[in-house]
Amino acid sequence: MTDERTSSFLRSLGPALPPYLAAAEEEARRDFIPIIRKEAQTLIMTLITALQPRSILEIGTAVGFSTMLMREYAPECCHITTIESSGQRAEAARKHFREAGAEDSITLVEDDALSVLPSLKDTYDFIFLDGAKGQYINMLGDLIRLLGEGGVLVSDNVMQEGEILESRYVIRQRDRTIHTRMREYLHELTHTDCLRTSVLSAGDGITVSVRVRGIPYPVTGKERH
Repeated sequence: MTDERTSSFLRSLGPALPPYLAAAEEEARRDFIPIIRKEAQTLIMTLITALQPRSILEIGTAVGFSTMLMREYAPECCHITTIESSGQRAEAARKHFREAGAEDSITLVEDDALSVLPSLKDTYDFIFLDGAKGQYINMLGDLIRLLGEGGVLVSDNVMQEGEILESRYVIRQRDRTIHTRMREYLHELTHTDCLRTSVLSAGDGITVSVRVRGIPYPVTGKERH
């Protein structure tokens, strides 16, 4: 984990948000709605600008801040599909999309991601995973299936406020399941042949995985041998 002094300095270097995004960020913080941290914002801005994806899938809309952030830096032709299970948050996101004039370029699916993902057939150039952390590992198979070759999967909050570094026996019992599942998720990301993954300590931990061209899923070293 990056120390707070370094994190504060790096956050200070981030570009200013457009006014409508800054207002949405302030509203979310005022209402205690968790949104992506500054370090994750900057990373996503950079990746979207570089990759210029035509199709994006997001798991975990919340109030739509990260959705609109990706739309801001994506090409005009890009369409975003975003999934949110909370009706209250989905409604707030729809309001933000209307106010930003973004309704035509965003499809919001109000349902549980574990139910929605198996039904999706299209592939996506970019996937942003910021949903229920204990379900990351259960979504991974579908996420890889839906990620186009050369596409990028970004997973947020993988360090669990540093708890991922600890032995499960010093973790509170109620948190042990998510701790075990996140460790399994990180292992799969970094040991699955069809992905190339970097694990970054920025924010609360972010992974960036690229779908390798020409290697089907799943093909792991263990399975080959």
